[in-house]
This record gives sequence, structure tokens and C-alpha cells, in this order.
Amino acid sequence: MSKLSPDGVEKLKNNLKEKGYKLTPQRRAIVDIIIKNEGSHLTTEELYNLVKKECPEIGLATVYRTVQLLEELGIISKLDLNDGCYRYELIHESENHQHHHLICSNCGKVIEVEGDLLEGLEHEIEIKYDFKIKNHSVKFYGLCKECNKE
Repeated sequence: MSKLSPDGVEKLKNNLKEKGYKLTPQRRAIVDIIIKNEGSHLTTEELYNLVKKECPEIGLATVYRTVQLLEELGIISKLDLNDGCYRYELIHESENHQHHHLICSNCGKVIEVEGDLLEGLEHEIEIKYDFKIKNHSVKFYGLCKECNKE
């Protein structure tokens, strides 16, 4: 998926409008870059460098503000890989929770784990502790297939 679908653009426009914002060309360019690089877990600086190629006039502060806004609107989520910088990824409506990540301690590669593997455990915790879980985030650290061969 390299561009927002017409429905996605309308939904994004409405979401921004409800909060008093417009989908400016700069914001649209940032969202398009996030979509084009889905699965890359970009930092704000990496996102800025990619957007700057298409919008040379854009400033780093605009990218930071837009990333913060998109996170507040639930369009992207912040991922902390404990490496000193936050990375961002799209939130899919079909996901009830954030998906899990495998992080290579050697090369830094991030692999997304498909599916929610913790539904059973989550249900047990909710019952045992009378606690309604809204979301969870799981990160596994180790060696990817390539680094494990070395």
C-alpha cells in the first residue's frame, strides 16, 4: 500500500478536522512516507530525511509536531526499542493491540510478529486480577537469523 486510500484520506481529514486541524500538504507527505515505509519503524529524523526529498521546504519541527499529532489521533504508535530514540508505525484498525516485536541485539533489525499470541494469557490476567486490559506491548530481544549464523 503506497498511498492512503480515498476512504483513508477522508477519515484522516475528518479526524484532523474534529480536532481543529487541516490535512496540509506537509502532513499528507509525512503520512504518505509512513505508509510507503510501513514495517520500517522510522525515527522522526529518518522520517524527516525521507519527507525532505519530496518536500524540500519542510522543517524538522513540522515533522516532530505532525508525528506527535498523528500519535495523539491514533494514526501511528510510538515504539521504544530501548535504543535511545522512538520509532513510529501505523496503527491498523484491525489490530486490537499493538503487535509484538523481535529485536536483534546485534544488528538492530526489528521483526514484527503476526497475530496476538497473548489473548489467552490476557484473558486469565483479566479474570484473576479483575483488571480490564486495553493494550499491551511485548518486545523480545535476541539474535535474528542472519546474526545467529555468525
